Amino acid sequence: MLLEFRAKNYKSFCDEMVFSMVPAQKQKGLDYSILKQKGGAETYKGLCSSVVYGPNASGKTNIISAMDTFKQIVLRGHIRNDKVGSPNQAAYTLELIPYAFSSSVHPLELGIKFIEKKLLIEYSFAVDLGSFINNNHRRAILSENLRINGALIFERSKELGFGALRDMPFLQPYLADVLLKNLESAKGLSKSALNEQELFLMNGFKNIFSPDFISLIIHWLEEHFLIVYRADQVEATREIPVNDPSESTAFFDKGLNGALNGALGLPTSLGFVFSKDKAKLIPYSILKSSKKAVEAESFESYGTIRFITAVYPLVEIALKNGSTLVVDEFDASIHPMVLMNIIKIFHNDEINTKGAQLIFNTHNPIFLNSSLFRRDEIKFVERNEETNCSEVYSLSDFRTSGKYGVRKTDDYMKNYFVNRYGAIKDVDLSDHFLNIIEHDQEEVQ
Repeated sequence: MLLEFRAKNYKSFCDEMVFSMVPAQKQKGLDYSILKQKGGAETYKGLCSSVVYGPNASGKTNIISAMDTFKQIVLRGHIRNDKVGSPNQAAYTLELIPYAFSSSVHPLELGIKFIEKKLLIEYSFAVDLGSFINNNHRRAILSENLRINGALIFERSKELGFGALRDMPFLQPYLADVLLKNLESAKGLSKSALNEQELFLMNGFKNIFSPDFISLIIHWLEEHFLIVYRADQVEATREIPVNDPSESTAFFDKGLNGALNGALGLPTSLGFVFSKDKAKLIPYSILKSSKKAVEAESFESYGTIRFITAVYPLVEIALKNGSTLVVDEFDASIHPMVLMNIIKIFHNDEINTKGAQLIFNTHNPIFLNSSLFRRDEIKFVERNEETNCSEVYSLSDFRTSGKYGVRKTDDYMKNYFVNRYGAIKDVDLSDHFLNIIEHDQEEVQ
């Protein structure tokens, strides 16, 4: 369960951005959508969902980009550029990260707090990347910090320090007996092996102290922190139902067809045929009336294809595994009623039994609804026009009384459009196009 993500000096976020999935104080209503998980001796609460609003170029996508960048840097264990493996180029070409509108250089800071296997895990790092698009800068990791259940495991700055590892019963199952007997030697070895461009977490700590604990973190990042940076470019991997498929191998997904019928009411069913050339399953539309089949991409709408190849599989994976699903513009080409139903499924304790979370940004105001989202689940991103720095805040940050108070009975959509909450811009292109037309008329004359 994700509790918090932090970023500083990441693209448009100059100051520290805190994206919290912890319920705000004194928020009433939709209490059934609150998750509870043990982290050590404490029980922590988390939000089931969060929706992010803001105008174009405000920084909404930068939140998701920062999460994805953090994930990719940790998984590869270093801050060198790597082969681009996703649409989020900043995760692999790190000189694209620093704030572009400043002459001074500040370190990139990223951090996360989550619960896995009843452990509260907090990990953060700071990196000197130099200035924007300076790919000749000598990069260096300035600091790293790992805490479990609030206790310091290690802290890296100019020196590398450790907590009282022997006195942490929750850590003992992940540490070998021989390590505990030679703990001081292991600490000395790890200090001498530090590399300024490699994360100690994924290298020294993993190799010397506890590969089992790092496997737990890797598993959470890969299986429980699902980040979709560009929803229109993502295709969920569908498991091939046989070990040695051929071109004639066909597969019918009963679950998907049930969802398609319930969400879209299609006059077709969906089957899949394995393509050796593309090494994947290709969806086919099967007409219910004639039983004829045709490749879905040439028959179905773009929205239907997105539902088949991305939306439904990702939601299914998240609910089955109890994952945090983060999607950029999740509602693109999907009818809002379908997405509203998906949101309610994440809020449904009888369905969402594994504690899955859904986070997405959108421009569609229909989700600004107090019966759908709690105030602390509604986030806004606004960019300062003078500094170009983005800021994220929640509807629950507003008071509940006074002239600008936000009450549960308010019409959130109406108030958003009259600029009660910020994160919206007046748009008027009429003068621009009027000038273009007048200019063209003058040229004709």
